[in-house]
Amino acid sequence: MLKIKIKETQNPAIIKFEFPDFITQNENFEFKNIDEAKNAPLVQQLFYLPFVKSVYISGNFIAIERYNIVEWKDVQDDVAEQIEEFVNNGGIIIKADENKSKKQPVTVYGEMTPNPSTLKFVVNKMVTKTAMEFKNIDETKPSPLSKELFSFPYVKEIFIDENYISVSKYDSYEWNDITIELRSFIKLFIENGGTVLDEELVVASPKIEKQKIENFDSLDTTSQQIINILEEYVKPAVAADGGNILFDSYDDSEKRVKVVLQGACNGCPSSTFTLKSGIENMLKDMLNDKDIIVEAING
Repeated sequence: MLKIKIKETQNPAIIKFEFPDFITQNENFEFKNIDEAKNAPLVQQLFYLPFVKSVYISGNFIAIERYNIVEWKDVQDDVAEQIEEFVNNGGIIIKADENKSKKQPVTVYGEMTPNPSTLKFVVNKMVTKTAMEFKNIDETKPSPLSKELFSFPYVKEIFIDENYISVSKYDSYEWNDITIELRSFIKLFIENGGTVLDEELVVASPKIEKQKIENFDSLDTTSQQIINILEEYVKPAVAADGGNILFDSYDDSEKRVKVVLQGACNGCPSSTFTLKSGIENMLKDMLNDKDIIVEAING
């Protein structure tokens, strides 16, 4: 018999009712009233409860926002029991959309990176042309996949580029315990037509904009040379490890190059060695300037 777990959220008006398995095909649904829930029989039933303000379904949980006429501690057990009874009696949570396109099989596998806190999930097709980093759920408007991944308590940061998703975890979790769940979730999300990254919604950061052609042309010659070296010789190598590097600035008086590390490179124990013994020496040699210094402003 199905058993629901009750989980509090940061918002005292919202509580989550977690299922032991996923209940949606890697989609999320939000209902503000009973009329919006025509394809969600369980949600329709929940709206008959006078304190239910809105219902959100995603992954393996149903989140309910209440009106202030009650406290969750007084009603949450009854709601969980109602959900359990509905499902155990064969009730349908979300009706399948008959017009939805058929599943497109994809392959996803996990790949270790030099950063023990980051795992690279490689997909057998391109998922984006724009590299994007997400440090929290508030930044994920362009990426429905990232928004869903942040619902997992162990996901700390996400970096997406070309055909992979790099996920950084909190140290209190072990990859052996969470890798299969993450890989399966990403695979199903993409197979069912979920959007990994909507590039039309991407707002480029100043660091990314700086390296576009129209802004690149306004930089000094040395900065342009540094960007070209990073793009041609460094980026392919760090991308293979699930990371990225961006040029931030060059100070000619100090001969100091500042870069931004993303994905697996950010926080990686070996990043300092890579910057000093690898990138710094490469720039010194290719720019013929032994005084060049390279530092990461976020690592």
